[in-house]
Amino acid sequence: MNSDKIYLTNINVDILIGINPEERINKQSVVINAVLKTDCKKVAQSDDISDAVDYSIIHDQIVEHANSTHYDLIETLAENVAAICLQNKAVAECTVKVDKPEALEFAESVAIEITRGQN
Repeated sequence: MNSDKIYLTNINVDILIGINPEERINKQSVVINAVLKTDCKKVAQSDDISDAVDYSIIHDQIVEHANSTHYDLIETLAENVAAICLQNKAVAECTVKVDKPEALEFAESVAIEITRGQN
């Protein structure tokens, strides 16, 4: 497997996330980044979308999922985003980073980063 990567960068969504009572009522911004490890050789040669990892579909699934679910923890959101990315069997591995801006006073963001692969 080549170490080709597709980057989904700075997906901004406003969602219900957190354990505090106000976080269960008021949406907060999170920023999701995903790096999809795949082999792009075939698609680069064919120039055919049917050979590609359709990152627009993965993007839409991430946004739809984030908007339709409440999470207590960013760790759980990251794990579920990774599962969405790995539904495409051409994605051998993914790294997902979820940032929660303004989660802490005097900090720009709190983030979790995980890496998961196909079983």
